[in-house]
Amino acid sequence: MRSVLKVDNVSIRYKFGDFRDIGLKEWTMRKLTHTYQVENFMAVKNVSFELFEGDLLGIIGSNGAGKSTLLKAVTGVMVPTSGEITCDGRISALLELASGFDGDLTVKENAYLRGAMLGYTRKFMNEAYDQIIDFAELQDFEERPFKQLSSGMQSRLAFSIASLVQPEILILDEVLSVGDGAFQEKSSKKMMEIIKSGAVTILVSHSVQQIENLCTKVLWLNHGEAVALGDTQRICELYGSFLSGNAEALVEAAQQYPSPK
Repeated sequence: MRSVLKVDNVSIRYKFGDFRDIGLKEWTMRKLTHTYQVENFMAVKNVSFELFEGDLLGIIGSNGAGKSTLLKAVTGVMVPTSGEITCDGRISALLELASGFDGDLTVKENAYLRGAMLGYTRKFMNEAYDQIIDFAELQDFEERPFKQLSSGMQSRLAFSIASLVQPEILILDEVLSVGDGAFQEKSSKKMMEIIKSGAVTILVSHSVQQIENLCTKVLWLNHGEAVALGDTQRICELYGSFLSGNAEALVEAAQQYPSPK
């Protein structure tokens, strides 16, 4: 079976401090007087996994576990501090759906703008535009300023545009909860069409039930580190127990389903 995505011992470090708000002169003075403050935070620590054709990996973990940061590295938005990520295929990533739009432009103008940002040609957008608007259920809002749409409507447009392609690697970060219940069902069906076409998929979701229902394997992250990788149902059960206050569940998961080092 063909390996499509390999994450090999990846770590991602953030630096933060007062360096963003000072000029060169002030920076020099603080360095000389040892008052220059910079701290390092390891958001992801030595994470490894490999996905093959048809794999659907769910990533679970509490807020701040490093899930979204890891996805940004996989999609190329961020460069790992150390380690290597190898992708063999076209990536379609649905992250932070409502970002990248211009609130003063119309819905139609924003559709073309977002399409251009994703690398779609003008010809492709001309042919796909009606399909985009119909799927997003925004036929009555095409000439409205984008800022007048609700957040749910904005996300529907972004989802509709991003889900047009047939990728080899599909990255989903909390996007199956877009819009109301009816649209969530429709978006889930659309994602399943892409998944069933053989795409490798990574899904981040706070819904453990959603992970259990969709994923073939699970990666559990805790404070940036991989706790466990493997069987979906059992790891999700242990994760649920951990969230309920059973700290031993984390240890049990690490022992039963150790992640690659």
